[in-house]
Amino acid sequence: MKARWMLLPVLGAAGTAAGSAAGRIRALRGVAPGLRHPAAAMIPSIGPVSLKAVRAARGPSGMPTRGGVTVTHHDVDGGQDVYVYTPAAPNGGALLWIHGGGTIIGAPEIDHQRCVRMARDTGAIVVSTRYRLAPEHPFPAGHDDCFAALRWLHDGAAERGIDAARIGVGGASAGGGLAAGVVQRAVDEGLPVAFQLLVYPMLNDRTPTRPADRRGTLVWTRRSNAFAWDAYLGAGHAEREVPAYAAPARRTDLAGLPPAWIGVGDLDLFHDEDVDYARRLEAAGVPVELLVEPGMYHAADILAARATSMRAFTRAAIGSTGTHLAPRG
Repeated sequence: MKARWMLLPVLGAAGTAAGSAAGRIRALRGVAPGLRHPAAAMIPSIGPVSLKAVRAARGPSGMPTRGGVTVTHHDVDGGQDVYVYTPAAPNGGALLWIHGGGTIIGAPEIDHQRCVRMARDTGAIVVSTRYRLAPEHPFPAGHDDCFAALRWLHDGAAERGIDAARIGVGGASAGGGLAAGVVQRAVDEGLPVAFQLLVYPMLNDRTPTRPADRRGTLVWTRRSNAFAWDAYLGAGHAEREVPAYAAPARRTDLAGLPPAWIGVGDLDLFHDEDVDYARRLEAAGVPVELLVEPGMYHAADILAARATSMRAFTRAAIGSTGTHLAPRG
């Protein structure tokens, strides 16, 4: 599995792993049968010690092209670097993609195959951006890097044959949360965004303070989430006001945001915050497609990518992206 590289090295590093392993194994028995990948029960919570081990692991090497998609690499003024995935017959649409990792781990390289497929299947150019990670670079560093990539995409739209009115923003997990914040800022600053693709997005910094339930036992846990939000926003963030765009779920006025696709599993820690955000978008008049997948835990579409339900989950996300970024008649 291409994206598992950044999670498995914590097995030997997290001091809390042994105490919760039995609970993760029990939880795995309760997921949809096709999603019972052993790795889901092997990944313990991330904290200060395991974070170092995860970052020390190497990601996948090489960036081969497949399916007629050309990959190029560019630097972004005021931001970081990006990979640009151009399909054989680009249709003028474009998607800024933001990788996951809780804002504390990850890199655009982990989503290479995902971006190749999105470009190939939608006909849109996909731009996958790097961003600075917390806790060394707390908010707004990562957010600013992603927004700079969106501006770079807009500024070069004509040169790349992109219709500036058909640019979307998407991401998975923390990348989905960053995407939601970037979209909010883009709307406020008058930068056009046609669509937002939010794959089990990390939206609400107050989720770690809510009572525990069956969600958040596998892959991305409550402990990981609490550590990540503290790294990104500083300790005590849940009890104080945070800057705009830092925790997208805190925004009260969602009117005027672009159409959204939101997908999450019913065993995912982010289930409640994602469903709530979808309902609030809809109440504000924003078109929303919400997919809640039964028996799905966080990132099951990666760990159990061949499962029938996960193939359908991925097709739904890509299909909605293709529809919203397609040429307009």
